[in-house]
Amino acid sequence: MLVTLCWNSFGLDPKALPYILLLLLLISETSDLLDGFLARRWNQVSDFGKILDPMADSLFRISVFLTFTLPPIEVPLLLVFVMIYRDSVISTLRTLCAFRGHALAARMSGKIKAVFQGVAAIAIVILLIPYSRGKLSLQELQDLAFWITSFVALYTLFSGFDYFIANWSHIRTALTMKKLEQ
Repeated sequence: MLVTLCWNSFGLDPKALPYILLLLLLISETSDLLDGFLARRWNQVSDFGKILDPMADSLFRISVFLTFTLPPIEVPLLLVFVMIYRDSVISTLRTLCAFRGHALAARMSGKIKAVFQGVAAIAIVILLIPYSRGKLSLQELQDLAFWITSFVALYTLFSGFDYFIANWSHIRTALTMKKLEQ
């Protein structure tokens, strides 16, 4: 979200910034949906893609939420850390299992998490529109962003537990194999 960090350097009007961010988010989320749809439709799903695509999506969404820790939104970094830790652990488990010959597929809870994160990011950027026009106070913006991000962080945590529990047998096998080799 370079635009968020450097909007002044680009000579952007602060009142136009939320619209530009919204457009960029919509393009990103739409392209992600289209990519997944086309990959499944044309049977272009690969084990490599099962690992790399969720990582790329996660990095993008976490980057967006990290920018939300800055003024004026200022969501607590701890909430974003929940997303970072969950996705880091899941990515590590996926990679470990892949090295052991088993590609762990995405779970429905992870897909819902991605939708919640995308919708939440869009909602927070939409809140910047009335804020930039003086129709929403700074406190209201921050409170709403906090509650939206809190909900997403809680669901993110749940989806991590769901993934771990559903794949426990594969994870245990991968961890056991690693111990035996050392």
